[in-house]
Amino acid sequence: MGVYLSSPKTDKVSKDGENDKLRYGLSSMQGWRTTMEDAHAAYPDLDSLTSFFGVYDGHGGQAVAKFCSKYLHEQVLKQESYLSGDLNTSLQKAFLRMDEMMRGQRGWRELARLGDNMETVTGMIEGLMCSPRSGQVNGHFDDWPDEEESKSYYAKIRGPQSSFDGPNCGSTACVAIIRNNQLVVANAGDSRCVISRKGQAYEMSKDHKPGLEVERERIRNAGGFIVVGRVNGTLNLSRAIGDAEFKQNKKLPAEQQIITANPDIKTVSNVGYSRMLFAVNLSFLGVFFFRALEAK
Repeated sequence: MGVYLSSPKTDKVSKDGENDKLRYGLSSMQGWRTTMEDAHAAYPDLDSLTSFFGVYDGHGGQAVAKFCSKYLHEQVLKQESYLSGDLNTSLQKAFLRMDEMMRGQRGWRELARLGDNMETVTGMIEGLMCSPRSGQVNGHFDDWPDEEESKSYYAKIRGPQSSFDGPNCGSTACVAIIRNNQLVVANAGDSRCVISRKGQAYEMSKDHKPGLEVERERIRNAGGFIVVGRVNGTLNLSRAIGDAEFKQNKKLPAEQQIITANPDIKTVSNVGYSRMLFAVNLSFLGVFFFRALEAK
């Protein structure tokens, strides 16, 4: 069956939790795929006021989805806009930051460690011989350099993969932040988020497909094309993190590349006593209840 198994893996990994503002439950299953390419992140206490939940649907491998699960919420916290209360901007910058972080030697090493390709892992060992140790870049423990720092630093050492442009596998990202009874959802790709209020369902995300006018225009302006609903004849979605082969137009910013990680963002206020549903294809399902515990 090619990239599919002869029978599905139906073992499930489930988790639930709660704090004084919400409770959540989630479950994932590999299914027919040869590897589990999806990932998630659940941080009900990202800080004292904020909860963070994210789902990541990988394609072409699991490395980018796992990378996002590990780092995207951290990058939200590090944005100056987050500290000033601008959740929309902090989410947008964190999404775009993922592509920056996956370039160069450090990104290459981390993707190889998280990925499922043994050839990549073997190559990673060679790279480690002339690469700075993880967590010690520019002398700062666990402090990922920004893009310009990274370019300057790696230009000096010129080891294997120092010019690595990023992975050709990718991932969708659908992320929700809850703070002070407000819900902010950022989405790039075709993972979905729906909120239920008083029995009425409201879409908090939309599928980014090449056939949408705004997506089609950006793809063509960046030098891409669409064949049978697929970008350059291969990818059936128009926004994603990773997929570096579609982001090589040096004349354009990240938001205007053939495939972009730039998310659409929706905000809803007064989300108390609401329910939110995340879905990533058929392999992940997350349900979140926003209600005070004393109201159970």
